Amino acid sequence: MSRPELHLSSEQFIANIEAVRTRISPSVLMLVMKDDAYGHGITWAVETAQRAGVDWFGSYDVAGGVEIRRILQRPADVFAWATSTDSEIDEALMQRIDLGVGTAEYLSRVISRATVLGIRARVHLKIDTGLHRNGVLFEDWPATIDAVREAEEAGALELVGVWSHLAEASDAEDDDARQVFLRAITTTAESGPTPQWQHLTASAASWWRPELRGTLSRIGAFCYGIRSADGPELEGVLPVAELTATVIDVVDEGAVISIGSFDGLPSTLAGMPVGTERGTRIVASIDLTTSLVEGGGLEVGDRVWIFGTGTHGEATATTLAERIDTVGEEILTRLTARVRLVASD
Repeated sequence: MSRPELHLSSEQFIANIEAVRTRISPSVLMLVMKDDAYGHGITWAVETAQRAGVDWFGSYDVAGGVEIRRILQRPADVFAWATSTDSEIDEALMQRIDLGVGTAEYLSRVISRATVLGIRARVHLKIDTGLHRNGVLFEDWPATIDAVREAEEAGALELVGVWSHLAEASDAEDDDARQVFLRAITTTAESGPTPQWQHLTASAASWWRPELRGTLSRIGAFCYGIRSADGPELEGVLPVAELTATVIDVVDEGAVISIGSFDGLPSTLAGMPVGTERGTRIVASIDLTTSLVEGGGLEVGDRVWIFGTGTHGEATATTLAERIDTVGEEILTRLTARVRLVASD
């Protein structure tokens, strides 16, 4: 049986990266690579991003950061923000990976491991700006900065960044978060150098709220052409991935295609549109390894576009996600190893 394929356009990925960089300038792009580069494959994404001149890469955890470092063929900065074990801290320090630190306990462990290894840790300290997703509370910030400065003097640490996450629940809440963020930077500057890298925003806020951008912007989904759920299209940005399946049988009810829920296609998407060389069709049902496409005119061997740019009448991943109240990246990241990745220039 023919396997479904996720076709990746390196040319479109590079074009998206350039469009994002132009949009956020002079803020620097940190290309986020979590969840295997949003399901696109981390090796392909890193190699292509290098061609686009990306200098900052973001990973959720140290393991992902180490993999990015392994793939990189030139110097670049790598940031991992999840709280890590001591062994992961050691690996990060040895692989020159910047660490996002959001608690005093984690900070203490990073300093301890850096002291033991004799390696100066590069740290981005996280201020809690209201989301309460990790981060040092503002009332604890001065004491935490004192500990950072002491570690800097001892040669165990370099404070290279201050960062946070936005809730993006409302503009007013994000404005309040920005004020906390700026106060934290001001407090930091009172005891030593102001960190060069200040990053508060991810994809949506980086794109739509220029006043919230810092010197660095963490952007993942938009670079891959995945717009926000219920959000507008993005100027100059298109999906870099097209998911296709092959017609393997023709029956009275329509055409059977080689993709199903075992491939990561949610069965709740039955009724969705797909693209073909003969126009848009509707998926009547989604089974374990196959799906049924309504209508005639399709033949065995024909290609069907499950999602993509819309060239053949298919929806985007985000449009499909909106049908089942989720986000576009989930449609991509839930795809299984049965789906073959096919890259092209």
